[in-house]
Amino acid sequence: MTKPVSEQFNQPNASFDNRLRPTRFDDFVGQEKVRERLLLAVEAARIRGGGEALDHVLLSGPPGLGKTTLCYILAQAMGVQVHATSGPVIDKPSDLAGMLTSLNPGDILFIDEIHRLQTAVEEYLYSAMEDFVLDIMIDQGPNARSIRLELPRFTLVGATTRSGLLSAPLRSRFAINARLDYYTPEDLAKIVTRSAGILGVEVDGPGALEIARRSRGTARIANNLLRRVRDYAQVRAGGRIDAAVADKALAMEGIDRTGLDEMDKRILSCICEDFSGGPVGLGTVAVSVGEEAGTIEEVYEPYLIQEGYLARTPRGREATPLAFQALGLQAGGRSRQPTLGI
Repeated sequence: MTKPVSEQFNQPNASFDNRLRPTRFDDFVGQEKVRERLLLAVEAARIRGGGEALDHVLLSGPPGLGKTTLCYILAQAMGVQVHATSGPVIDKPSDLAGMLTSLNPGDILFIDEIHRLQTAVEEYLYSAMEDFVLDIMIDQGPNARSIRLELPRFTLVGATTRSGLLSAPLRSRFAINARLDYYTPEDLAKIVTRSAGILGVEVDGPGALEIARRSRGTARIANNLLRRVRDYAQVRAGGRIDAAVADKALAMEGIDRTGLDEMDKRILSCICEDFSGGPVGLGTVAVSVGEEAGTIEEVYEPYLIQEGYLARTPRGREATPLAFQALGLQAGGRSRQPTLGI
């Protein structure tokens, strides 16, 4: 039997992320519009009663913003269980059929990275989401026949980091489509303060804000940085985190005061110094810095573009004046600092 959400997250051997996940809407910081819409849908479903399941929900946005957390909060609010899987894991329709037939009325089926579902599997979801039935073909050739299975009314919660790859038929079957955006430093500071309380580490307001400002607008990164700063504080600062301690700890991790890490600087340095600011193709940048093109495009570029360091153009990537400034360079890639000849 699956344990309630709150019990799963509070087990002593639970992962770091799970222990810090909020399990109620009241504890979830930020994403105000998304939170309000989901809370309204939950309250409406509970008012109607009769065991009515929540409408299907699609959560999209960059990784680390709380899509999985919101799914479990929905389950806690509805008093149902979550059956979690991911798109790449479901190889064939029979895998999906096994999960759907094991659901109880009202349960949530959570599919992470739902845009990576196989086409044949996705088509089986259409009737399951709309009519709560599943048509299964058995046997082959002249003996082939279709069997229709009645499914309990369930809620499908899909999470995706690339909503543009979802097919139109699948997207249209989600009644609630919510996109999560990057957090403000103020919201991230609240998340850091809450997480520090759970971890039993003392952090003041400026210390929490210092961590938040370097977290790239992402809650998961904020919690990970808090763990690194906690280690530094316990060893070298008496266990207390203030702005100075956070600054020293994060500088040791290679994260500067603007939130740029070592890979960010390598990417910007490649474009600014090796290619005079661009434009340069993504593939060329990937080879130069030794990273996969997809990783650069999905993990590093969104932050660099959002913060104004990088621009995508039809001819390739171009560095902005802010990128040259961050690296201490003049336009054209020449260093402002004199260098010694060898």
